[in-house]
Formats: sequence, structure tokens, C-alpha cells
Amino acid sequence: MNILLADDHNLVREGLKPFLEKLDDHVSVFEAADIDGALKSGETAASLDLIILDLMMPGMNGYGGLKIIREAFPGVPTVILSGHVTRSDVLAAIDAGAEGFIPKTISGSALVSALRLVLDGERYLPSAILAAEEDVQTPTLTEPFHNLSPREQEVLHLLVDGQTNKEIARALDIREITVKVHVRNVYRKIGASNRAQAVKISLESGFQG
Repeated sequence: MNILLADDHNLVREGLKPFLEKLDDHVSVFEAADIDGALKSGETAASLDLIILDLMMPGMNGYGGLKIIREAFPGVPTVILSGHVTRSDVLAAIDAGAEGFIPKTISGSALVSALRLVLDGERYLPSAILAAEEDVQTPTLTEPFHNLSPREQEVLHLLVDGQTNKEIARALDIREITVKVHVRNVYRKIGASNRAQAVKISLESGFQG
């Protein structure tokens, strides 16, 4: 898997690489610190599977840089990474063709899950932020999670981390069949029909476990 990671902070790139390497058994990360560098670095790869762009790095010019990258590497899922997230930022990113918008405040495990959704053809948006800025009163996106028992919240947290039922059972020291019961209850309470959808709902709603 070839990933283009463009961010003008070396520390951010170095911090992200260990998590990106969890996306596949063989991950190559092509780095850049600005849009021009991203174009050059991306061209050195035989092909790209994912592009991650820092919103505020040199050459972005709002979302002009995103459009340039989309034209240079059409069809490659592209995600915006930002330390400052507003509703207008998210909507503008989607309008410019991004498949995802990830706040830099997200946890490493949640980042991996979000990127897996994008790689699977889903779109990842921080819907909790969109809802908060629209001052949505009822129902709020977090209401379903209030109905989860403490154990169900633990199970969902590990599920979002990408752990299997067997791994969850081992982590919580319970039987795997018990985990399956908890997972079914989680699906029912948050309105998910499968594991991928449960992860998507949880991430977009800002669930932290």
C-alpha cells in the first residue's frame, strides 16, 4: 500500500507513520511538506492508494491545493488533516473532492479506523462537529451512546480500535460468546447493522469509549 502524507511539520509526519503502517502488512509512506513536494513525491510512487493532506501547509491556499492534487492523482481517495475544524471547513473539503476530514485531535486508533473506512469506499466526516455548530437539539448524535452499558461501551471502544471478537474477549477477560451478545446489543442501540457501520457511526459521532 502506497500512501502520500503531506504535512509541513516533521513531528506530525513521524508521529503518524506508525499508525499508517497498521493499515496493511506492507505500507510505503511518501512524505512531503507542501503541495509542490506532494506532487513530486506522489509521482515517484508507481501508484497511490491514499493521500493525506494537511489543511494549513504551504501551497494549500484554502482548498486550491486539494484540487491540484485531485487533478494530478484522479481516483485516489484523499483525506484532509487539520488541527482546526469547523463546519465550513468540512463542507468546503467535501465540495473540493475530499473523501474524509480528520481532526488532529483524534486518537491514533480512531485515525486508523477512519482511514480504513475511506479505503473501503466510505466517507469519513466529524459529524459531531457539524451537529454542534448547527445547534441540533433533538435527537443529538451522542444520545444512542448514553444507552450503552459500561461493558457495552468497553466493547465498542475496542471494536473501534479494530479488535476482533476474540481479542475483545481476551482484553476484557470474558467469553467470546458474551462478546457477541454485547456487540449485537451495541448494534441495536446505536442503529448499526454491521461492524463497519458501527465503527463509522461511532467515529463520526465523536464516541471515545
